[in-house]
Amino acid sequence: MSEKKKIGLLVAVEMESVFARYGTPGETERRGGFDVYLYENDAYTLYVIHSGIGEIAAAAAAGLLIDRYGVELIVNFGVVGGLTEEMTLTKTCVVTRVVHYDFDLSGIDPVAPAQYPGLPDIYIPADADLAEKAVTLCPELRPVTCASADKFVGNQADKARLHKLYGADICEMESAGVLLTCRRNEVPCLLIKAVSDGLTGGGEEFYAELQKSAALCLSVTDRIIRGL
Repeated sequence: MSEKKKIGLLVAVEMESVFARYGTPGETERRGGFDVYLYENDAYTLYVIHSGIGEIAAAAAAGLLIDRYGVELIVNFGVVGGLTEEMTLTKTCVVTRVVHYDFDLSGIDPVAPAQYPGLPDIYIPADADLAEKAVTLCPELRPVTCASADKFVGNQADKARLHKLYGADICEMESAGVLLTCRRNEVPCLLIKAVSDGLTGGGEEFYAELQKSAALCLSVTDRIIRGL
């Protein structure tokens, strides 16, 4: 990275927590259908992009951060669903690998469902060094496997199924798009998440816990950014 880091912060829905922590941005730009907010200090320039929900939007936003703003690192923080009893509300975690579970080429290629060609199995690895640094800076982080797809999962049986099939601890709707885009552009990517709705929770719990979980997740993310 350069002496003054250029960091992209990709945010799906948790913008209220961003404004509460960082205040009014120095600049705001509408680019490629996304709102981008600039925050700057002596250590880094932070480009915050409001991607909206879903893999496609997240991938497009990550690409814009890389191509337009030349970021050297993309951090995606946000709230997620917990898939096990252990992943209780507001538990913060760092994603070490992602399974894009609704991706399937097994009908035409010799790969397993959810496996991308060129990868040895169904898991898309995150940056191991970054994840390790994040845990060093914030020891409370739980390393996790993330099940990601364009579907909100609120049913307990569906959550338990994702854990059983993929060994996933959490589920959400952006990490696969962000991680795949960063890998293809050879830009480091860090995924920091906090559980808003647990194994038995659904949409109602998600909305009830969203702001508290998002604020906690951003607090942890900010400590990591400052420490890198």
